[in-house]
Amino acid sequence: MQIGDLMLGGNYPIRIQSMANTNTMDTETSVEQAIRIIRAGGELVRFTTQGTSEAENLALIRKELQNRGYKVPLVADVHFNPAVAEVAARLVEKVRINPGNYADKKQFRQIDYTENEYAGELERIRQRLLPLIAICKQYGTAIRIGVNHGSLSDRIMSRYGDTPAGMVESAMEFLSVFRDEGYQNLVISMKASNTRVMMQATRMMYYRMQEETGLYPIHLGVTEAGEGEDGRIKSAAGIGALLAEGIGDTIRVSLTEDPELEIPVARKLASLYPREENDRKRKFSLESVNPVEYARRPSNPVLNVGGTKLPVIIADARDNEALQPEPEFSFAIPVRSPGRSVRLTDWHEWLLSENHPDNTLPLIPAKAYLEGMGRDVQPRLVLAGTDELEPLLIRQLKADDKAIVILRTFDRDAVWALRWSFEALNQAECRIPVIVNLNFAEDDPETLQVKSGAAFGALLLDGLGDGIWLRNVGNMTASEVYSTAKGILQACRMRTFKTEYIACPSCGRTLFNIARVLKEIKSRTAHLTHLKIAVMGCIVNGPGEMADADYGYVGAGLDKITLYKGKEVVRKSIPSSQAVDELISLIRTNGDWIDP
Repeated sequence: MQIGDLMLGGNYPIRIQSMANTNTMDTETSVEQAIRIIRAGGELVRFTTQGTSEAENLALIRKELQNRGYKVPLVADVHFNPAVAEVAARLVEKVRINPGNYADKKQFRQIDYTENEYAGELERIRQRLLPLIAICKQYGTAIRIGVNHGSLSDRIMSRYGDTPAGMVESAMEFLSVFRDEGYQNLVISMKASNTRVMMQATRMMYYRMQEETGLYPIHLGVTEAGEGEDGRIKSAAGIGALLAEGIGDTIRVSLTEDPELEIPVARKLASLYPREENDRKRKFSLESVNPVEYARRPSNPVLNVGGTKLPVIIADARDNEALQPEPEFSFAIPVRSPGRSVRLTDWHEWLLSENHPDNTLPLIPAKAYLEGMGRDVQPRLVLAGTDELEPLLIRQLKADDKAIVILRTFDRDAVWALRWSFEALNQAECRIPVIVNLNFAEDDPETLQVKSGAAFGALLLDGLGDGIWLRNVGNMTASEVYSTAKGILQACRMRTFKTEYIACPSCGRTLFNIARVLKEIKSRTAHLTHLKIAVMGCIVNGPGEMADADYGYVGAGLDKITLYKGKEVVRKSIPSSQAVDELISLIRTNGDWIDP
């Protein structure tokens, strides 16, 4: 597809974009922020257009950017009002519309439709889209059909529920109308704050397009990812897992931070999987994995690993660093008292030692294990590379009910080497528990978060792995690496180590300082590790995207906040100066508060 002078899809590079969080009516501030995004490497800049005035002002922003020598395409973000999209489509290179609220109302009502009534609703949508399609044809404007898990219409929810299938159907309805009218300059997105839902919906859409319409470019993003380490790891897990399969043509990393800070993260993700023709032809399907429905790989429990037990972490430990909470396994450098952890040692160190301390186990190399060594050790932790997982080793592992595999690879294409190793185990019906080991050499925490989040996410989001061992030989502390490992398991919905914050990145619709508020809420609630708390800028995606949150803090107007308990509104129009205190009070009232 073409967006102004920018080509998207096919074998063109993965395009990087962000969204301004300024008031779109403030031309100067919007232009300055757009320039910061562009200088950071952004190739498209999106603006909130909640009304026709904002849509019209995009022309002034565009003109001023061009006067300063910047010709990056602009995108109008439209919700609720088709008339706004029709204005914006005459003025900028691309318009994003949300099928959940473009022609439908979102009132959280359950509606029973007959087939004729449902067909009538689809015809109403068609008629509402026809003016926009005509304008886009005339002006050469591109369209993104942007579906959000949090804003599916009541009509879709009534028939499909709050599911990936409902997201796909919502997009397909709109896509069908555009295709019937001979309009093809489209990009599709399936966004959710839940990484599993985002990945499943995007895959499902990809396969539907392959079968029914041909492929259109796909925009990737984990929405409401939050800020800091959490936002980076969550984005890397969802986006990276799809990029590894050759799915995705443009990405936006949604952080509750200044938008220009999203760009370096997105660029690092894109660099992991450079767009080459062969990447687009990769075979993803593993017979043992359902790509659109999560199921953890069956494994037999050994010690505290596998079966229905929570995935474990092996962490490198150092004498001067106490890791909290203590990991299930530690590889100590040098030897130290492991406390609760099972201490893992090098095989040769084990053989040279006459006395083996309690709670200590060796890492048995695959070759030594095949030769029958380590049979007196229980359980047996077998360290095997993906290139060593041959049929003979698999047969021996299958017959051993006291073994755990630590599976590692130094293959350049680590994700695929590991995926096919899991497939080999599954095809042989070998249910040995597997801890995945990946090794990095990074000095920058953000780079490690992106690289490891993307690699582990591509496995864990499909239920592959009973634990992880993230190793890093760069200039980072053991605590920083361990924090990243914990963040990966939480981002992939495998374990909970800390309070989960579902926070939108802010935009022109947000009428309070969401980044500041999120930091304040975190500072007061981070010890509540049993809770999910949503901090949302406005009602566009807020009430829906925070559906599985325990509490919600949602913008309701100028310095006005509405508080939710689950999906229920409990306090309305609270002044923002009082809203954080009111949120804490609400948590206390419901018995969920724990003193730090």
